[in-house]
Amino acid sequence: MKRFALISMILVFTTVNLFAVKVGEILPHIILSVKNGGLYDNRAWDCNSLKGKWHILLYMDPDAKEEAMPFIEKLNRANLSSKRYSTIAIVNLAATWMPNSILKKMLNENQKNLNNTQFIFDQTKYLVKKWYMVDNTSNILIIDKNMKVIYKKSGKVSAQEQKKILNLIKNSI
Repeated sequence: MKRFALISMILVFTTVNLFAVKVGEILPHIILSVKNGGLYDNRAWDCNSLKGKWHILLYMDPDAKEEAMPFIEKLNRANLSSKRYSTIAIVNLAATWMPNSILKKMLNENQKNLNNTQFIFDQTKYLVKKWYMVDNTSNILIIDKNMKVIYKKSGKVSAQEQKKILNLIKNSI
């Protein structure tokens, strides 16, 4: 019985890791549609739209935004080329107590102040399940123009890591 339990745990862990977003691999295909999220205007968002350009993809819990805000502000001041790079901010709406409609409206208004940033909404923790993003925190991915994951970080980003990420983007685009 112990052997069966051990083998089952190994299989579950291995299966979970097969679908997790990993550095050096192509981002697994997902679509955030009306039932699980999408764009502000309720249109679906397909991650294949990331092809052809470098992206910093932020998957964030609105209640943990202070983990990522210093980096987002620094990124905004960097004035990177919008022809070759953009920021995708996917908001984990299921991770907060705030009503979705209020949060969506607030973020849509803030989008005007953020250079080259598109907001996407995840209403059901879909990316926690499909990409194994860490829940209730901020996740940062750097995606190249072929959708390969170049960098991945969950939680607070130190000043040294911020500099590393910006240099990676600047040297790549």
